Amino acid sequence: MDMESHSGTEPTPPPVQGWRRVRERLIRRILPRSLLGRMLLIGFIPLLATQAISLELFYGNYLQIVSRRLSGDMATTIAMTIDLLERYPSPADRQWILDDAGRRAGLTMTLHEGERLDRRGSNHVLGPIDDDLVRDLRANVRLPSFVDWKQARHRVVIRVQTPIGVLQVVALRKRLDVAPVWLFVAWASGSALVLFLIAALFMRNQVRAIRRLARAAQLFGLGRDTVPIVPEGAQEIRKAAVAFNRMRDRINRFVEQRTTVLAGVSHDLRTPLTRLRLSLAMLPRTGMVDAAGLQPDIADMIGDIVEMEHMIEGYLSFARGEGAEKPVVIRVEDLFDEIVAVQRRMGAQARIGSITPMGLSVTGRGNALRRVLNNVVENARRHATRIELSAERGRREVFLYVDDNGCGVEETRRESVFRPFESGKEGGTGLGLAIARDIIHAHGGHIALEAGPLGGARVRIVLPN
Repeated sequence: MDMESHSGTEPTPPPVQGWRRVRERLIRRILPRSLLGRMLLIGFIPLLATQAISLELFYGNYLQIVSRRLSGDMATTIAMTIDLLERYPSPADRQWILDDAGRRAGLTMTLHEGERLDRRGSNHVLGPIDDDLVRDLRANVRLPSFVDWKQARHRVVIRVQTPIGVLQVVALRKRLDVAPVWLFVAWASGSALVLFLIAALFMRNQVRAIRRLARAAQLFGLGRDTVPIVPEGAQEIRKAAVAFNRMRDRINRFVEQRTTVLAGVSHDLRTPLTRLRLSLAMLPRTGMVDAAGLQPDIADMIGDIVEMEHMIEGYLSFARGEGAEKPVVIRVEDLFDEIVAVQRRMGAQARIGSITPMGLSVTGRGNALRRVLNNVVENARRHATRIELSAERGRREVFLYVDDNGCGVEETRRESVFRPFESGKEGGTGLGLAIARDIIHAHGGHIALEAGPLGGARVRIVLPN
């Protein structure tokens, strides 16, 4: 029992695979979806990494070396001055030492006898110079000290606690600071931003050509033929545009040739059928046969000819399609009114349901869409007594519904009924729904069968908006 129950449960994915899926989803959410965004990201990340490496190499090596040397010289000068002050304690000698050391080192030194240092360390600034100077003062002077970087704008004030008092040393900031860190950061960030904007400008031009090509392919796939694309952008994009224009011309030429051939076939087939019908209509008047005895047979033959013409029209319509018609904007309410009026004249109980919103319209071939709805409604009329047409707008689609109160369609046959020559009635061609699906697919939409709210079947037609 335990083995059976264990085998019946689904195995849980390993934690590594679960984390991998979470990571992939997170990356997909963070990364931009557009080609322009990804191209800019591909260019910006290496640029940012290069600037960061340059900043680290410059301020991590060169600036630190220079900073240590400058701070070491300053700390050595202060230490030597303090040693001389302790060796020559007379006031005159101390003043001479302070003046001479300051003059030779370019510093301003004053001794405040009897004062005590109230702070230690440094008020930090950007860069390694403050830490280097504090460390060198501790290593060379070995007395409590405080470095004030903010008292004067272009000067540094160093106070050292000596046994005599507080020695104050004022030095120009450029004696210790090579260059402001923000200057290099601003230069690196500004150059990166300028390069990024230039790259974005060039990449947008390339992506614009790709977008135009994608838009033209989408419209051509929906049957909305457009003018040829002007090749522009990179060489590969130009080649793709030229290839698309050639493909478009070949398809249009093929459709035109096929339509011409099929029109000729239709004419050739209808001509002998028309002659047969005329011959049968004139046969009883010849007086050579018993007209009264052959009249039922003649009527049957005329009915067969009409049925053959109907079948030929269905075959040609299925093969020809509706490619020659130009797409236009069609109000759904007007389209439904025409279909319902035709069906009511044929004795069907058809009505229009809800249309949300009012004034809803679609872009497509008017005659082709009328043919779709006529085929669908005609198919519903053979199996139901009540038909209702409704429509609603989706986010990017328009939904058309045809509901009936018939017996419905089994779920296993809801896909097969759209195949050619799948007829549910005896003597039918089985091309009505196949033609409808072919036309809807040519519009870039899809058609499906499902259970309807009236108890029968519902045909759901989705068209791009």
